Amino acid sequence: MSTVFSEIGDRIKGLREACDVTPEEMADDLGVDLETYLSWEDTGADVPISAIYHMAARFGVEFTEILTGTAAKLDTYHVVRSGEGREVDRLPGYHFEDLAWRYMNKIMQPLLVTLDPSDEPAALVSHSGQEFNYVLEGSMILTFGEREIELNAGDSVYFNPMYQHGQRCNGDVPTKFLTFIAE
Repeated sequence: MSTVFSEIGDRIKGLREACDVTPEEMADDLGVDLETYLSWEDTGADVPISAIYHMAARFGVEFTEILTGTAAKLDTYHVVRSGEGREVDRLPGYHFEDLAWRYMNKIMQPLLVTLDPSDEPAALVSHSGQEFNYVLEGSMILTFGEREIELNAGDSVYFNPMYQHGQRCNGDVPTKFLTFIAE
């Protein structure tokens, strides 16, 4: 088992205990059986992104604190390359297709976006919260601040959208990606 994953499990357990929440309460809160929840604490592996967001909100910490152990907010971005090794900021083993999560009794769903090669690049925008983009098909360019980052099918990026950013198709075929904004 990867040390990074086991450390995530340890942080989940430590935060739960510090908040005086039982494993049964947490499993019920997340809508999973107790055995599944305890495996997340034990191994730290295969925890859906939605569950990590929910736990972070329940424990009053930033999403990145569960993943990295630091309370620092996400300053810029983390790119996840398809097929690369699992590190703290590379999460290909997590369930990117399970990005819906409950926030203030509201279900947040990912939005499926299609970029056509003929589309003009969108104006750069900024907003509060945190954003995921997960490329399903094709290739796209994420303009982030003054950088351009190429993302291909299977790649994802998690970033602080207070920085100016925008996406455009990269290549001759349409690009499909999920975007998920957590306010």
